[in-house]
Amino acid sequence: MQNTLIALVENKPGVLSRVVSLFHHRNFNIESLNVGRTEKPDVSCMTIVMDSQDVDARRVEANLYKLVNVIDVQDVTNQHSITRDLALIKVKCSPEKRDEVANLASIFRARVVDVAPESVVVEITGTEDKIEGLMELLRPNGILEMVCTGQVAMMRGSGGGVRYTPGTNG
Repeated sequence: MQNTLIALVENKPGVLSRVVSLFHHRNFNIESLNVGRTEKPDVSCMTIVMDSQDVDARRVEANLYKLVNVIDVQDVTNQHSITRDLALIKVKCSPEKRDEVANLASIFRARVVDVAPESVVVEITGTEDKIEGLMELLRPNGILEMVCTGQVAMMRGSGGGVRYTPGTNG
């Protein structure tokens, strides 16, 4: 089973290193880690997807709160949240096959973002299942390379998100 945590952290050097060290020292496995800026320049948002077979997510959450630069943590695993990954997939593709690949991409609301003489790069945003579905259909053409951002998550609606008050920790 996987748990998804959203953590608001101070946007300062070394914060990511401290969070990763916490997981390492407590032997927690991170499946996906994504960090990015928020609408507040002094705050970053971390989306952490972890394998929780042997780990209690509440224990991880409590350990994260012990880090001085962590503002708020929320386990969104069983809550109404939106989660997305971004993937870039480079597909072997002759000029004669470009329309076919573009049509497959459009079925998944993906798009071709680069064209080279013998390949195209497709950009797709969505759930892991959606990305895997497109990859399955592109495999016969030959996937030359694929990179994925890892999951980002946000609570749905106007309430229930992570909380932030400037100058406080939590």
